[in-house]
Amino acid sequence: MALPLPFSYVGKMVRFSRILKSDGKSVIFAFDHGVEHGPKDFDVPENRIDPRKIIKPVVEAGVDAIMMLPGMAKLTYDIWAGKTAIIVKVTSKTSLRPKEEQFKQSVFGYVEDAVALGADAVAATVYWGSPEEDAMLDMWFAVRRAAEIYGLPCLQLAYPRGPHMQNWYDVEIVRYAARAAAESGADLIKIYYTGSRETFAKVVEAACGVPVLMSGGPRREKPIDFLKDVENVIAAGGRGVVVGRNVFQHPKPKEMLRAIIAIVHEGKTAEEAVKLVE
Repeated sequence: MALPLPFSYVGKMVRFSRILKSDGKSVIFAFDHGVEHGPKDFDVPENRIDPRKIIKPVVEAGVDAIMMLPGMAKLTYDIWAGKTAIIVKVTSKTSLRPKEEQFKQSVFGYVEDAVALGADAVAATVYWGSPEEDAMLDMWFAVRRAAEIYGLPCLQLAYPRGPHMQNWYDVEIVRYAARAAAESGADLIKIYYTGSRETFAKVVEAACGVPVLMSGGPRREKPIDFLKDVENVIAAGGRGVVVGRNVFQHPKPKEMLRAIIAIVHEGKTAEEAVKLVE
C-alpha cells in the first residue's frame, strides 16, 4: 500500500506546476538587481528606476515567473498578482561592501515573508567555494527546512565564486557547483552558462535530474548572441533561463522576453526568435 502524501509535498508539486510549465521548462525574470548591483542597472537604455516600468511589460509578455526580493514583491503586487508565479528571494548583498566582503550573502527576508506574500517558491544564493561558504550553507538549510514545512520549492542560485578561482565559468567548476546544489537539496538550480552546448550538457548531467536554469548574466550587445545561448542551453537539456539585464536593459523588453519564451517553450531557433525583436 502506498504511503499517504504529506500536505507539504502536495503543496510543493502544485507550486512547481506554476513555475515549470507542462513541457517541464520555465522562463523566469530576475529582478534583484537594485540591491545586488544598485540603481545604475536601471539607467540604460533609458531611466527605468521605477520598477513598474519593468514589471508591467514583463508580465504582459507572458513570463512564467518573477524572482524578486520581499520588498519589491510588496511594491509591485498589483501588477503580477494572479498573472504569473512569484519566487521570493530571501538572501542578497550590496556591491557597496568592501571587495573582500563580496563573497557572502546576507538574510534579506524569511520564508514566512514569502508565504505571506503568496509566493510560489523561495530562492537563496550559495557562493560555492567562497570563504563564507559555511555561513551561506547555514542560511540555505534554514530556508530549505522552513520551505519544506510550507510546501514551497527552493531555487538555489548556485554560483561558484571565490577570490582564488581564476574562471568562475569553467565547466569543471560550474558542474561541481551544480552537483553541490543538487546534494544540498535544491529543487531548482540557477547557474552560470559555460559557453557552449557541449559543456553545459555536463552541468545538466552533474545536477542529477534537478532542473537547471541558466543565469542570464550581463547584457549581451547583440540580442542574437544571447538568444543563441538560450538555444544552446535548451539543446543541452537545460530547463530554461533566469534572465534580468538581457531583458530590462533592452530597448524592447517585452519583445525580447517573448523571443526567449519562443525558444524555451516553442522550440524556435535563435534566428527565428530574434525576428520578434527586430
